[in-house]
Amino acid sequence: MYTDKTLTCRDCGASFVFTTGEQEFYASKGFTNEPSRCPDCRANRNRSRDSGGYSGGAGGGYASGGGGYERRERQMFPAVCASCGKETTVPFEPRGDRPVYCSDCFETQRRSSAPSGGGSR
Repeated sequence: MYTDKTLTCRDCGASFVFTTGEQEFYASKGFTNEPSRCPDCRANRNRSRDSGGYSGGAGGGYASGGGGYERRERQMFPAVCASCGKETTVPFEPRGDRPVYCSDCFETQRRSSAPSGGGSR
């Protein structure tokens, strides 16, 4: 049986609670290590990794021995498509210096910029 545990974040030093529900989730996924970062630092690290900004320390992704990773619902941000003007949501915070596309326009952009070749003859 699990009980809430108070842990200390390895990045910011803040105390956070590893709840019984989280412990059950970790166990159900086969994770053997407790989280070493608070929810805020985990989210920041995931955001940095998703945007390519995190270079990592030990260099091993999931196999680096840093413990199990909790899969959370991805935070979405509102945006207006630069191509069709439709309101949409994207999994990153839009910056003013780069266009943001809805999923349909993004797919169209991706297809039009993909290198052609390598097809069957």
